[in-house]
Amino acid sequence: MGLLDGKVVLITGAGRGVGRGHALLCAAQGARVVVNDPGASVSGGGIDQAPADEVVEVIRQRSGEAIADYNDISSWDGSSRAIQAAISAFGDLHGLVNNAGVIRPTNIADATEEDFDSVVRVHLKGTFCCTRHACNYWRSRFEAGERRQRSIVNTVSDAMIFALTDPAYGAAKAGIAQLTLSNSHDAAPYLVRVNATAPRAATRMSMASPMMKYSDDAKIVEAENFDATSPANPANSSPLVAWLLSDEAAHVSGQVFRTLAGAFARCEPWRADDLQWPSGGRMAFTPEEIGPAMNKGVFRSTFMPGQLDFAPGDPRGLTT
Repeated sequence: MGLLDGKVVLITGAGRGVGRGHALLCAAQGARVVVNDPGASVSGGGIDQAPADEVVEVIRQRSGEAIADYNDISSWDGSSRAIQAAISAFGDLHGLVNNAGVIRPTNIADATEEDFDSVVRVHLKGTFCCTRHACNYWRSRFEAGERRQRSIVNTVSDAMIFALTDPAYGAAKAGIAQLTLSNSHDAAPYLVRVNATAPRAATRMSMASPMMKYSDDAKIVEAENFDATSPANPANSSPLVAWLLSDEAAHVSGQVFRTLAGAFARCEPWRADDLQWPSGGRMAFTPEEIGPAMNKGVFRSTFMPGQLDFAPGDPRGLTT
């Protein structure tokens, strides 16, 4: 018995890297898997059906069920066709893993419009489009009287947590985190959960990023052939993803998790400190009041008129 017995799961960007690890583990846990991947390069160009076909073959050799899908999920119609491929092949869809992505590392002064558009289109728009079409289908099933748990797991990144370089990538991943929170509220009435994970692994994309350091002889190794004891294994985050897709996680939604090797931690969304109000019941500070209020109420710093040469409170140390 597996955690995902009887479920149909669509995984985008599942031909290589982290998505490939997800696909293999979900199939091992009993899911029928749709391996979506058009086989593009890390920067988004080209088409190659071989990676998706390879994953399907590995799953079938291990007695699992899977089909390949080559649709471009960054387009409205392509993402719709990917959702329909799962339903047509297996009769339903229970889980969606939005994992597809590209990377075009560049700093803000050198970035081009195409760099930005390409990265945001695949990561953020692709996640939105697949989620929209899946939720539209799931809502219709709910309205028809079907009461079954559904789950979406989005893919975010440490790049949004630590504000690393590559602004388009970081911004797209932060946008996906916000989509996760918003969509978890929208989809809850028809029993859909939405969560996200931020994996870190040695993949084609990470090796193309200047944020990651590798030895000169480092090679790309796919999940099924990777050292299972390595912290860089692309499949290290897959157990968490499989669990989030399962009915065991029926109480978990609107959460973002960071993973490192096999460890995981919940990430807090944006949180605001206590509001700083002007004195006297006023609605606005004067510009001159902002500095003292900011230093005292936000930064918790108070500047005294002079210098302390001795212990605080000793008047001998206060000079002006």
